[in-house]
Amino acid sequence: MRLDKFVSDAMGITRKDSKNLIKKGLVSVNGAIIKDSGANVNETDSLIVDGKRAEYKKFIYLMMNKPQGYISATDDKKQKTVLDLLPENFSRYDLFPAGRLDIDTEGFLLLTNDGQTAHNLLSPSKKVGKEYFARLEKPLTDKDKETIEQGVDIGGYITKPAKIEKHSDTECTITIVEGKFHQVKKMFEAVGNKVTYLKRVSFASLPLDPNLALGEYRYLTDEEVKTIGGTI
Repeated sequence: MRLDKFVSDAMGITRKDSKNLIKKGLVSVNGAIIKDSGANVNETDSLIVDGKRAEYKKFIYLMMNKPQGYISATDDKKQKTVLDLLPENFSRYDLFPAGRLDIDTEGFLLLTNDGQTAHNLLSPSKKVGKEYFARLEKPLTDKDKETIEQGVDIGGYITKPAKIEKHSDTECTITIVEGKFHQVKKMFEAVGNKVTYLKRVSFASLPLDPNLALGEYRYLTDEEVKTIGGTI
């Protein structure tokens, strides 16, 4: 690949900025300073940019604390998308949300360009857990809790067994392994209740980082990437 692309992707900067660094002699490959932006380099080459080691990563994995008012899509002419919350330099990675959260649902949303890992995480056969905090309009009875946990009809589909932990009469966390449209809301509607607030607090065994404010994001650590089956 071209050196300027390597520097751009590895450092998370624009191609223009990477070319400027190369032109100034601030980029070395395998110990040698290279000033040709079009020089051919390999992903395994040792790259030093302005005194700092840079590593090329083919795949990007971001944990976002999605706020309300944004849809889980890559582009939309009417609504704001979760990608609108990212700086412009991320556009080169062709990121997309792995799964979706409703426009009025907050919490953990994984953004990546790794199609295979996203497919594995979303495949019902993999039974990847998704945990949500829900606030309800009416108290959740023990009977209704048991009914939902066993599986309910949400409109032509019987949900797989779920797990609910009650925190109060009207607050609980629910863990599901599917991702049907409005699924959690429909599951509670099936027992005559209504979700008034919903937030995904965990995905694929990874908890939402409590340090992320709404709209903020961070890269997954190498250990977290391993947990979801991604490529480091």
